[in-house]
Amino acid sequence: MSEKLAKLRAEMRHLANPVKAKLFQRYFKTGPGDYGAGDKFLGLMVPVQRILAKKYLDLNLTELSQLIKSVWHEERLTALLILTIQFPRANEEMQTKIFNFYLKNIKYINNWDLIDLSAPRILGVYLWPRDKNVLLALAKKNHLWSKRAAILATFYFIYQGDCAWSLKLAKLLLRDKHDLMHKAVGWMLREVGKRCGEDVEKEFLDKYATRMPRTMLRYAIEKFSEKERKKYLKM
Repeated sequence: MSEKLAKLRAEMRHLANPVKAKLFQRYFKTGPGDYGAGDKFLGLMVPVQRILAKKYLDLNLTELSQLIKSVWHEERLTALLILTIQFPRANEEMQTKIFNFYLKNIKYINNWDLIDLSAPRILGVYLWPRDKNVLLALAKKNHLWSKRAAILATFYFIYQGDCAWSLKLAKLLLRDKHDLMHKAVGWMLREVGKRCGEDVEKEFLDKYATRMPRTMLRYAIEKFSEKERKKYLKM
């Protein structure tokens, strides 16, 4: 372990909060059979980790590889926060390395907050001007976090005014059985309505609302009028 990485880990231990750690373990569903089963927490809030990420911004990929494989949730998140800061500052060659690093280590990006805070900023930004078919491959994997990363990556596309890939992946993931995917897909559909127009979202819902899990549909129509919400829920 490098001296810089050892200092970061020591600082995180110093800032650890056992009371918050217990709360996080319940909040992130770490019990047997849950999506976050076995995850361990130090009890650091995200704003604290953002400060640490800026302080240790010069950690290299070898050091971050050790951090992202940590048993501690906050160490993995801090590694990702560092990457999200490094990525827009990097040249194209380094951005490609960060992108490949992300995909290689996706099994360690194994909770919804880790995905949501990093996939749009790394996968989304990198793929925006490139071939996006890697997202189809991720979405088809029998792996919750790969699928969530795929749909969350399209959040960046939505902000660029392009909702096509969000809708394509939403259609592919309609019958996914996991509640976290229902919420993620519904959330992206709601963003499609906000950024690309309610007509675009409604066109999708008119075709597929009857096949959508209830949670996915509720998330998607959250901003609609009460009358429109009732219409789609009755479908």
